[in-house]
Order: sequence, then structure tokens, then C-alpha cells
Amino acid sequence: MNLSQFPRISLAHLPTPLEAMPRLSKLLGGPKLYVKRDDCTGLASGGNKTRKLEFLMADALAQGADTVITQGAVQSNHVRQTLAAAARLELDCKILLETRVPDAPDTYNTSGNVLLDGLFGADIDYRPSGTDMDAAMEELADTLRDSGRKPYVIPGGGSNRVGALGYVDCANELTAQIADRGLPVTKIVHGTGSTGTQAGLVAGLVALNSSIDVIGVSVRADEKTQIAKVHALATETAKYIGVEDGVAESRVQVRDQYVGDGYGIPTEGMLEAVQLCAQYEGILLDPVYAGKGMAGLIGMIRNGELTEEDAVVFLHTGGSVALFAYDWFFNPKNKKLKADE
Repeated sequence: MNLSQFPRISLAHLPTPLEAMPRLSKLLGGPKLYVKRDDCTGLASGGNKTRKLEFLMADALAQGADTVITQGAVQSNHVRQTLAAAARLELDCKILLETRVPDAPDTYNTSGNVLLDGLFGADIDYRPSGTDMDAAMEELADTLRDSGRKPYVIPGGGSNRVGALGYVDCANELTAQIADRGLPVTKIVHGTGSTGTQAGLVAGLVALNSSIDVIGVSVRADEKTQIAKVHALATETAKYIGVEDGVAESRVQVRDQYVGDGYGIPTEGMLEAVQLCAQYEGILLDPVYAGKGMAGLIGMIRNGELTEEDAVVFLHTGGSVALFAYDWFFNPKNKKLKADE
């Protein structure tokens, strides 16, 4: 699998570490657990979007863009990393943020990722929940073109076939680490939302003829909807890299039991997952993606779907800076786990 045909700019600290989680494995009594530390990609405190941005920003420059436009939720990790990449590459960056978490305190809109967005010089336009964000970006792009600018539109999460190349590359990197260490990994688990991470991983593993399963724990959509979206992008990405047969839908697995009341809305399962990883492994998860993804992993161990016969890699997609925006949820409950009392 050769990705050298695609424009790429180095933004990430790669390869990211693959670490064992022995204390968490012992506590849960299930499979051997490992974590792929894509929270350590480096750019703007790290996260999975940096891998995508290596290809997206290179594509923007190749097209002669002078401005990038993207969108996300108020506490978007993708937006933070896009702003940082644009600053490094001397590109203007226009941001649309959608308000998706109802009844959040004022600090939610000023701390965490939003605080960092401001440090990167963000030009932010807030939009109400339910806004057609793709249409809003295209409207902004048309306005910029009319004024003589050359905008490049990046979809939410960087999730198109160009951005997904970052996780095709990650599939190659991760399988090499697994092989080098002789690990019997059977599954990869992660939080899935805008689809690019899961689609890229699946396309990459198919291209490598790897039998490792990828299970996406949905943080927003129902299972049927998410499978359809991931499968469509995985197939498009696979064909983009030369896998003419695309991807069988059976390669796309999604669990939607851990979303709770909606995207970005905290759950008790997420709280436990964040506490367990912090207090047993010294690893900080975020409350939107990795926290709910880990809640899904824990749930699948407890319900017997993942057993001692498995060895599982949890893909940590980053975003722990968002914890500061959720202090209203964590602080009253930030105590030692019952297991330690």
C-alpha cells in the first residue's frame, strides 16, 4: 500500500505509541488491552484529526487555497487542530461552530477547546443546533470566492476520502507495530462520529488483507445510520487507494448503546470510563469521543462480547482538553472509584 501518490505535509509526531494497559485489563477481567496513543500526535495538544490534516492541508495547498473553512461542535477537537495547522502553514481559517449540548453553562462556550481556538486566532461563527453546517460552509466559501479569495472546505471531522487517508496510513502503522511485537490482536475499538477514522482504518486493513475487526462505538448516530455512512466512505476511500472491490459492509461494525442522550452530552458510563483510565493507567480520555468509546469497550467486556480470547487495541483519539469544559459534570463526582475505597 503506497500513499506517496497523494500530497502530504508532516504535522504529526509519528508513529504514535502502542502501550499495554495491564491494570485495566486485570480489573475488567477480560481481554488483554492495549491503547494506540493518537492523543500524542503533537499538534495543538494532539488528537486523531492531525493525521487527516496532513493530507487535507496538503491538498488545500496543492489547489492554491489561501483560506480553509471547517465546522464542528462547540468543543470540536477537529477545529482546534485545523486552526493550529492553518497557523503553521500561513493560511486563514474560518470556523463554524454548532451548539449541540443544551443547557450547558457559560464556561462550556469559553473553556477547553474554545479557549485554545482563541489562542490560535480563530474567526468563529456560532450556529444553532440543527443548522445544515455543510450548506453553511459552502455559502461562506461562495462569499469568499466573490471577494477574490481561494477557500478550501474541510468537512466536519476532516471526514472525506482525502482525510481518511490519515487512517489508512494509521492502519499500516498499527499493524506493523502489532507484528513487530507479536501481539495477537483481534479487534480495534474507538469512538466513531464523523466516520473518517473508522472508514480509513477499515479501508487500510482491507488493503492490507488484515482480518482485524474494527468496532466503532457511536457517539452520535444510531447503528444503522452510522454503518451506512462509514461503509460508504470506507468503500470510496478503498477505491481511492486502488482497492477496486471496495469494502464489504460486513467489515463495518458499530455499537450505538453508549451514545446516551446525544452527541457531547455526558453519561455515567463515560464518567466511569474516564475515571478508570485516569486512576488505573494514568491516561486522560475526552468526554465526547474517547470517553464514550472506552465506555463501549468496558460494556462489551462486561456483556461477554469481548473475552479472554481477544486482544484489543483501543484507539485513543485525543481531546482531553475538553475535560475542562465539562467541569460542571466531573467536579461534583470527581472522587475515588468504589473499587479503591
